[in-house]
Amino acid sequence: MLSFPNESKDYRQARNKLIDLEIDARRAIEAAAIARRALPLGGKVPEDFIFEECDAGGNVRQVRLSELFTPPSPTLVIYSYMFGPKREEPCPMCTGMLDGLNGVATHLRQRAAFVVVAQSPAKRLFDWARGRDWQLRLVSAGNNKYNSLYA
Repeated sequence: MLSFPNESKDYRQARNKLIDLEIDARRAIEAAAIARRALPLGGKVPEDFIFEECDAGGNVRQVRLSELFTPPSPTLVIYSYMFGPKREEPCPMCTGMLDGLNGVATHLRQRAAFVVVAQSPAKRLFDWARGRDWQLRLVSAGNNKYNSLYA
């Protein structure tokens, strides 16, 4: 077993106990992951919500929730962005989180569809994202009940 130079017997006993606890914790995490993957499907979504988004030219179009799922995965990850129509600026914590997600979005999209939903109008979201150089897909839930049910 690995030992550190000049370590005491008490230190080694405590360190070995810690290693055993860490091994037990890792096994518990793995068991939880197995249980999570075995969960049955959750509740059904009550409707195919219609969102609004801007295309690259800034033109607003409607898009259904079902259309947000894109290959290669049937999984959709939604981030609910606290940026409502009455706010002058969005939540700074959400914005910081999305700055980071923007950096990994390309990798995330290899496994799942990823979209950011906010209450602000689609054009406002588009302008905000463009100002931050985000490559994220943002859609507006300003004209549907999505946020009252899921956000």
